[in-house]
Formats: sequence, structure tokens, C-alpha cells
Amino acid sequence: MNLIVQYAQPGHAKYAEAICELIESAARQRGTGIAKRQPEYIQKKIRNGNAVIALDGEELAGFCYVEIWEEKKYVANSGLIVHPDYRGMGLAKQIKAKAFELSRQKYPDSKLFGITTSLPVMKINSDLGYRPVTFSELTQDETFWNGCQSCPNYDILTRNNRRNCLCTGMLYDPAKPNFKPKEEREQSIAKFYRWVRLKKQSFIDLLKATAL
Repeated sequence: MNLIVQYAQPGHAKYAEAICELIESAARQRGTGIAKRQPEYIQKKIRNGNAVIALDGEELAGFCYVEIWEEKKYVANSGLIVHPDYRGMGLAKQIKAKAFELSRQKYPDSKLFGITTSLPVMKINSDLGYRPVTFSELTQDETFWNGCQSCPNYDILTRNNRRNCLCTGMLYDPAKPNFKPKEEREQSIAKFYRWVRLKKQSFIDLLKATAL
């Protein structure tokens, strides 16, 4: 095994179709989460220098890309994915750290944000200085939220007036990064994660009752 996590180069555009298949497969398994992307979209991110790729020799191991919103006010590290053969090795954390590094280099004044259903991803983000937030603190760019339409839970997002969904929002503000002690950060994440789940479950129960 010869795993290398690097900034994607134009020559890596050949992996775009495999990346899209991996993203779609992971979304099906979760039943939520990553919005579907087309190979052309991924190719553009790679050629613009806004992506990170992990390779084992010539084999695709993982990927993540950078999106810019509201004229660089916000930046998102999206589509974080690891091939099943390489999970459990800490690769997601390496890819996320590299994407964070790339974002901070290219867009030092931007707020970084993400939405995720994964508690492990929340912990990775927390170690980088993110904090859990409500959706109101994230970009309000309609294009970003329209990208959620391919998620099976999009109806929950829209019915709830985009206040929350099955994802949790996280934000890194370069003016005030979250560098509280690790134990305090993890307690905060666990508490926020439980609170969001309870609110979402209440909303789901309400939808079911309305449908009867």
C-alpha cells in the first residue's frame, strides 16, 4: 500500500466518473447525506485546483472538493468520500485536513462550513476548529441548498423551512476558531448532536402523524 493524499492536479480528472460512483454508492448506503454530482462538475473542481485526492498507486482511495459561496464569504469542503477498501485507517481525517489546508491557503478570509450526518466527521471538523451551528449561520446561497435536492431527505429540509434536516451544520470562523480543550469540544458536539436528533425525530413524527 502506497497511500498519498495530495492536492488534485488536472491529470486526476480521469477519476471523476469513479468519484461520482463512489459518492452515489455511499449516499445510497447511508440513505442520506452527500448530494449527487456529475463527472463534469468534479472535473471542473479538479482542474480549478479546488480538490484533494487520495491515491494508492493508481487506485482511487478518497476524495474531497472545495466550493465557494457568496463571493468567497463562505467556503465548503464537500463530497468527502473514502473507498470501502480504505476505511478504518484514518484516511478521512487526512483528506479533510488537506482540504482544510487548501481552503485556508486559497481563501484565508472565508468562513468554512459543512453539513454532515456523521458524528465522526463532526469530531474531525471540531479538531480543525469548527463548531456546531444552526443552518441560519451557514451560507444562504440558494444554489447550495438546491444541491440538496438529490438527497432523499430534501422534503424534510423544505418542510422545515430550511431550519434543520438530518444533517448537522458546522462552521469555522477564521476570526474566532473553536480551540477550546478537546474534552470540552467533544462534550459540546455530543450535546448538540443529541439536541438536533431529538428535534429532527419530533419533526419526522409530526410528518408521519400528518400523513395518516
